[in-house]
Amino acid sequence: MISKDLLKTVLADAREEVAKYRVIPREFQFEEYGNYVFTGIRRAGKSFLLYQHMQELLRSGTGWDQIVFVNFEDERLIGMETTDLNLLLEIHLELDGKKPVLFLDEIQNVAGWETFARRLADTGHKVYITGSNAKMLSTDIQTTLGGRFVSVEVYPYSFKEFLVANGVSYNEKVPMSTETKSRLMKQFQDYFFFGGFPEGVHFAVKRNYLSGIYQKVFLGDIIARNTISNSFALRVMFKKIAESVGQPLSFNRVANIVSSTGAKVTTNTIINYLEYAKDAWLLLSIQNIAGKLVNKETNPKYYFLDNGLLNLFLLDGNTALLENLVAVNLIRKYGREDAVFYYHKNHEVDFYIPEASLAIQVCYRLDSSPDTYKREVDALRKITKVLDCKRLIIVTKDQEQTLEVDGRIIEVIPIWKWLLDYFD
Repeated sequence: MISKDLLKTVLADAREEVAKYRVIPREFQFEEYGNYVFTGIRRAGKSFLLYQHMQELLRSGTGWDQIVFVNFEDERLIGMETTDLNLLLEIHLELDGKKPVLFLDEIQNVAGWETFARRLADTGHKVYITGSNAKMLSTDIQTTLGGRFVSVEVYPYSFKEFLVANGVSYNEKVPMSTETKSRLMKQFQDYFFFGGFPEGVHFAVKRNYLSGIYQKVFLGDIIARNTISNSFALRVMFKKIAESVGQPLSFNRVANIVSSTGAKVTTNTIINYLEYAKDAWLLLSIQNIAGKLVNKETNPKYYFLDNGLLNLFLLDGNTALLENLVAVNLIRKYGREDAVFYYHKNHEVDFYIPEASLAIQVCYRLDSSPDTYKREVDALRKITKVLDCKRLIIVTKDQEQTLEVDGRIIEVIPIWKWLLDYFD
């Protein structure tokens, strides 16, 4: 059992941490009466959202006598159990005597946390929770929480947020000067290759920072949490998936590829590994909307949650990074489950979003060859014959034009502009 004296010290230290933290506001509006569960990969900015809201409360006149903040990643809290959680309320009431708003960071480290959270909500407390495991969104946990919490998936910075963090403004209604565009494109190159983890924005050597995040997710959120003994097979699997971004991958094929390196694994083991990686938010997947149920479930395409993490595995991966960036932003906007698909039946279209009747092809350079142009345009032309398509887009690295094919408009948009204009 955690002692009260230790918890008092932890709570006092946390107050000082919040007060000195420089927060760049994110694109999120807190509802006044909402309780929240924020989930996402480590370092995506979940804690930033907590700091942001706590600082907003403090500026508006709410004092620390009405706030409890705990970071459960604090090594002093290792071994904390559900029965210890109520001590947080006891200590606060002893010291301050007021009903607090609770901010509970990375609470998934305490087994059974959801019953405590439910009781807090039932007794009228405002509660804000973060966690780095997608299982926090599972049906069982959501049932326990009883609809009393709003679930929010947190991703690393969007490109717009990345520009704000770097002090670069953009307004599509105002013509850009040569100097402004030059600054914007410099930032985009950084974002394209090294991703949008908030703390990494101002690192001079970003690769080391990204390697640290990957190792923490790999060793802590995947291997340790799931007691995996064959770490070599897992490393090989991630490398092969990175080299195959944008390609449909059957579970059998992944198992055969990994086993061919000498790391013998079964198909069921690979299925488990992939689920662990998705739970840890390292990987995202989309299904083939044209496939039968079995095919949809067994031939997904995989993407890494952030371009910086994917780029750790690649030597010359511009094409993969381009498609990965499109995938992540579509999933960020429309959701992870049954919202973003690819189409493959006689021909392939990279992305299809039923909600928006939107089909998207990704092509690094559309004018690289006549065959490339024909392949990308024909794919969009053909999909309009089988699926409802109100909008057709080809996302490129830097080309922009408008095509008319069979009476349909195809927009060719450079990735940086698509990220800024499409995600208003």
